[in-house]
Amino acid sequence: MYKVLLVDDERIIVEGISLTVKWEEYQSELAGTARNGLEAMAFIESHMPDIVISDIKMPGMNGLQLVEKVHEKYPHIAFILLSGFSEFDYARTAMQFGVKHYLLKPCNENTITDALTEVIAELEEQQSQQTFMTNIQKELSKVLPHAKEQFLKELVTNKTFGQRDWDDFGNLFHITVENDKVQLLLFQLEGKFEFEHMFAVKNIAQDVLGKSIVLLSTTIGKHVLLLIKEISDKDILFPMLIAIKQTFSTYYKLDATVAVSDAGPITDARKMYRETLECLNYQFYLGEGSIITQMDVERGDDNILNTFIYDEEPLCMHVKSGDWAFVQSELQHYFSLLADSRMDTHISKSYVIPLYISIVRQGRPEEINDYLTQITRFDSYCTLRTIEQFVTESAEKICMQNYHTHSKKHSLIIHKMISVIEEQISNPDLSLNWVASEILYMNADYLGKLFKKETGEKFSNYVVRLRMERAMVEIEMTGDVKVFELAEKFGFGDNPQYFSQVFKKHTGFTPSEFKRSP
Repeated sequence: MYKVLLVDDERIIVEGISLTVKWEEYQSELAGTARNGLEAMAFIESHMPDIVISDIKMPGMNGLQLVEKVHEKYPHIAFILLSGFSEFDYARTAMQFGVKHYLLKPCNENTITDALTEVIAELEEQQSQQTFMTNIQKELSKVLPHAKEQFLKELVTNKTFGQRDWDDFGNLFHITVENDKVQLLLFQLEGKFEFEHMFAVKNIAQDVLGKSIVLLSTTIGKHVLLLIKEISDKDILFPMLIAIKQTFSTYYKLDATVAVSDAGPITDARKMYRETLECLNYQFYLGEGSIITQMDVERGDDNILNTFIYDEEPLCMHVKSGDWAFVQSELQHYFSLLADSRMDTHISKSYVIPLYISIVRQGRPEEINDYLTQITRFDSYCTLRTIEQFVTESAEKICMQNYHTHSKKHSLIIHKMISVIEEQISNPDLSLNWVASEILYMNADYLGKLFKKETGEKFSNYVVRLRMERAMVEIEMTGDVKVFELAEKFGFGDNPQYFSQVFKKHTGFTPSEFKRSP
């Protein structure tokens, strides 16, 4: 229903219109009346009607003054003006403020209702347009991130893109570069990873570098690409890149190699992208997980070949026990040492092959021959990275087989989630969404499904069960522990009553009854 305010200093006019018009038939209601513009303005500010039917000539503040003031503060309010004067100046003045309906007194019911019908139709059309625009803006907000990602891909791969394209898209995305200098960061995840890990790297990088530095980001193939404002000082940029890598490695036990382009104008983005790809190819010498710049690629190396010594026994012991975290870290360390040695490719392979044989001997006896026949694949590998990937994948498979054979422990991510639960057992905010957004930087639905698949139990049920079991142990050990202390200690904050309800549902006893039970 549209609210209508009727304004006229003649009481008989007000009463006549109020009683004559069947308001409800026209999707409206008479919200109030006023004798002049001053009273009307006060009513409008407190009740905010949709339509005002007002006389023009009134004491204090006339109708035209009322229209002007309301139009300035509340332009969405529609007006129908009444007057006993037929001079065009009144109508012309009203039109300046968007008034389309100007009726001469005396007006009959049909004249007023016709105007009311037209005004309501106009308001509904405006509302429909506003709804349409709101929906369009919502859709655009969903599409815009994807458009930004696609633009960055085109920018670094399409040779026809130039300054004009950047200016157009920069204005569209509200991106400005003060000194016209940018850089590209290209992240390559090492080892076996999922798409979620690439998404996590991008989020972590944006968080560490800051929205004011990161202009655009996307994924291209197996790489994460960031377009950033120039950071010419390596003492500033490199610690930030190390922080990104360390944060990612801490949560996912995976490393990432970062290629950093030289700074340049945005129109050189394609050239800078080729630079970063070239830097990644230089991993054979610098090792995976490095931060590589053009200076590294251009630098000569006259190091003398040194004897490479590595004790493989600890690694093999952990492969046998199924300790993949140690094995993965140790393999990364091993290949980093091998890369630092800068040996010839064939000599490097001659060191890796014996290590590979030692690893596969820790696997199932019936599968060892299959692994050994794959040694011929080493000849086709021309970079240390591909060799490491092959050895790491084989080691992971063997390690995880041993892991599942000897225990029913969960995957690395589930290990981390369970570790977080243990650490945060007293945190009232502990939830799947909290762990996903604040700790692991991953999709909550994905984590929930993974957790249930690995543990056979929903995350929330697991947390409640663990809290109740810990509470039962606490009661049995201490005997006289207070309920409010239990609630606070096991994640119920200052709500001991709710803790008691959950405890009884889980055990069949209230905490007090459980204390007295044999």
